[in-house]
Amino acid sequence: MENNLSRRHFIQKSLVAGIGLATIDPYSAWAKSPKAEMKLGLVTYQWAKDWDLPTIIANCEKTGLLGVELRVDHAHGVETKLNPAQRAEVKKRFADSPVTCIGYGANFEYHSPDAAKLRLNIDQTKEYIKLCKDIGATGIKVKPNDLPASVPVEKTIAQIATSLNEVGKFANDLGQLVRVECHGNKTQELPNMKAIFEQVTEKNVKMCWNCNDQDLLPPGIEGNFNSVKKWFGDTVHIRELNVGEYPYQQMFNLFTGIKYNGWILLEARTEPADKLAAMKEQLSIFNQMIANSKKG
Repeated sequence: MENNLSRRHFIQKSLVAGIGLATIDPYSAWAKSPKAEMKLGLVTYQWAKDWDLPTIIANCEKTGLLGVELRVDHAHGVETKLNPAQRAEVKKRFADSPVTCIGYGANFEYHSPDAAKLRLNIDQTKEYIKLCKDIGATGIKVKPNDLPASVPVEKTIAQIATSLNEVGKFANDLGQLVRVECHGNKTQELPNMKAIFEQVTEKNVKMCWNCNDQDLLPPGIEGNFNSVKKWFGDTVHIRELNVGEYPYQQMFNLFTGIKYNGWILLEARTEPADKLAAMKEQLSIFNQMIANSKKG
């Protein structure tokens, strides 16, 4: 095991100069450290959806995106149907590489007024939290994911927060984080995310900034950022840094300002002919934006 850790440390330093990586502890991942910096990783949303697990790890090694958030129902097949031996194999594959298994990107949501649907989402969340633990990850990503028009907003917000507290307590016992993506109809608006988190009591339930257009609504990106920054965890989702009009440089300036040292995860949506070249391009742009954010 010591040799594996030494190998990982060597490859990490040589692949991404200037970006220090360390094994993420679920309770200190969001702690501010002057020695650590933001790190670029990959969400297996589109660019890696057709890759099996060995290919994902190999391609991340080749391109320098040394963290992965695995998504549900993709070709890599990391699902709750895996038996203990298969889960141990997934864990070993990551342990033997410089690539960190950050966690699982699930679609579980907690807004439904249907009690049976809500309970199913909560119970399935718990099963995938167990999976995260078994494969050596540090947490699960979930969604709010709507504010149904048929239900008073305050009631749905309270229901989402109560659900997050339940899965948060379960995750805490397994040393896992619950990462709540700013996502969904109306729930992706930062005032609504703020209202949810004001009722979240579990400290291992954290917010995942998602780079939505709604971030720019009044009072603007800086005002919205400041209103929720105390709940940030160790993951942020971005799209391609050179596509669209989202103010990524301003966003990086804000995260640098709070000494954020977690993962910036690429949730790419385009279909480039050469995905490895595209990943390397995104890392280059990322490094330049980080450097720019330090000049001020």
